[in-house]
Amino acid sequence: MLLSLISSTPVWVWALLVFLVTRGVSAMKPGETSLTKLAIVPALFTAWGVWSLGHRFGSSWEAWAEWLVGIGAGMGLGWMLLRRATLTVNMSTGRLWRRADYSLLPLLLLTFVVKYGFEVALSVSPSLNFDDVFRAAYLLLSGGFTGVFIGKYLRYLRASRLATPPSALEAAG
Repeated sequence: MLLSLISSTPVWVWALLVFLVTRGVSAMKPGETSLTKLAIVPALFTAWGVWSLGHRFGSSWEAWAEWLVGIGAGMGLGWMLLRRATLTVNMSTGRLWRRADYSLLPLLLLTFVVKYGFEVALSVSPSLNFDDVFRAAYLLLSGGFTGVFIGKYLRYLRASRLATPPSALEAAG
């Protein structure tokens, strides 16, 4: 059964896993980055969530509301995970210097496994779409994990604004 599940998983899912592992491993080393690069993971999980909700629940406002509640809760957690985030800005390149982030890889793997597990369960048993407890768990967790990455990005965004001298913001504005 496991082999059947793995072989019927679309190739893009495995490519996404490889990409996420690569991002997680690279985040374990301090280095220069950009806000655009930091936005990739939250954007990917947001897009995956929007696609999943549209595919599974259509325009059900209840489903979207539960997912958004999860995002809100996750954003708070993501914000707290980086409460000590400090960034410096290389004024000549505009790139950010960030410390190593050891939380990213485990979060990415956990998020992937949970989302993959829910998607597999829904594929194997579509009737779970109508189970209120399963549906709430799926939507809240999916939104929550997405929110963690959004919250972390917002914390980096705030830290980059604090690290950038006001004169540089005026010149860029």
